[in-house]
Amino acid sequence: SEAADLLGLAHYMESMRLITVLELVPATSDENVTVTDTELSNVPVRLYLPRRAPGRLRRAMLYFHGGGWCVGDAGMKSYDHMLRRISNELNAVVVSVNYRLAPEHRFPVPFEDVYSVTKFFLQSEVLSQYGVDPARVCVAGDSAGGNLAAAVAQQLLEDPGVQTKLKVQILLYPALQALDLDLPSYRDNTDKPLLPRSLMVRFWSEYFTSDPALREAMASSRHVPTEAGHLFQFVNWSHWLPAEMRKAHEYSGATFGGAELARRYPGFLDPRASPLLASEAVLRRLPLTYILSCEHDVLRDDGVMYARRLRAAGVTVTHHHAKDAFHAAMMFILWPLELAVGHRLFNTYLDWLKENL
Repeated sequence: SEAADLLGLAHYMESMRLITVLELVPATSDENVTVTDTELSNVPVRLYLPRRAPGRLRRAMLYFHGGGWCVGDAGMKSYDHMLRRISNELNAVVVSVNYRLAPEHRFPVPFEDVYSVTKFFLQSEVLSQYGVDPARVCVAGDSAGGNLAAAVAQQLLEDPGVQTKLKVQILLYPALQALDLDLPSYRDNTDKPLLPRSLMVRFWSEYFTSDPALREAMASSRHVPTEAGHLFQFVNWSHWLPAEMRKAHEYSGATFGGAELARRYPGFLDPRASPLLASEAVLRRLPLTYILSCEHDVLRDDGVMYARRLRAAGVTVTHHHAKDAFHAAMMFILWPLELAVGHRLFNTYLDWLKENL
């Protein structure tokens, strides 16, 4: 991807998307679940409807895939497998959203797509059409999708046009803030496979612009203007991380850059892109929360800090920290890329859903 980008043959993310294409599977129904590719609120979705008689109103999940807002697809084999199982085992309606991607569609477009689908689905007549219990609906997502799920849950609180309340938000190794990309987890996992620090910085910057100036400033932690210094209280890892995750790392305080990048690309200071920047007044109104964080993951500390901030605000949180796992480990549940840790994480998450959704 880097070579193609440097030679001008293809944008970096276009090359990255080849991985997505190789993973795509068609919408195929089976004896348990009817699967269709359709649209809700003019946004493409993959819809999973259980075949068996409900007995009572069903649960529902709105799912947002990962991929750094730039790659990924609801039709990828791992997502299709997991959501098919969730639909069948929970007898739940699952809507997996194929939001538009950067760099063609930058922030806030991916957020607006998933929000539009969620708001549409939460209408009483739509819930009724699918036989969904309005008291048993959740949003969920992994990585960048976890970012989108957290942002949607926050935004719904401010929307007078939405009467249905979420029961649960599920955030699987989520990316939650673009202020401090020098957290202990970024330092500990700089060159770890699947999501090295350089790739996460690239994802974050591409979400807002292809201007290399932002990427370079993010890489050196000099993209936040002094005027936004008050926001660092929400991501101050010396306060929000437990001692065992701070380890021997020293917190040297916030570092700042000029105001120009934030003026041109204000999105990275927006809670819709960085949900960890939300105030306690917003957090305390959020629903029951499940957060998965993985030890060997640059995004580990985002999830840990959000769990601690939510608990401090009075929200009930189940925080599952997997000390032997890496970013996106839950995707590794199908041959030939099948790992015991992937099955364990998915089954733990599925069991929690059965109990709490």
